[in-house]
Amino acid sequence: MASNTRDLARRPAVDPADEPSAEWGWHGGFPRGSVIAGWVVVVILLLMNFTNNNLTNNTANVWLTGLAIVLAIGLVLHSVRQRTSWRR
Repeated sequence: MASNTRDLARRPAVDPADEPSAEWGWHGGFPRGSVIAGWVVVVILLLMNFTNNNLTNNTANVWLTGLAIVLAIGLVLHSVRQRTSWRR
């Protein structure tokens, strides 16, 4: 366990056989790309409500709208958590 922040800042040496991308500097994710993809999925789910796939009942529309709302809430919470994470 690290005893201070300096120990936390040090990264162990990465074996290129385990992580070949670390050799040329790439070692991360796509944080902005994930958020953008999430909002694109929300829009696609909402647009799917306007197709005529289910004319007799609205079960599919309820599920599509519900999933879009849950995903949008998750994206907003992620944004708020990212914005305030340095204050903790």
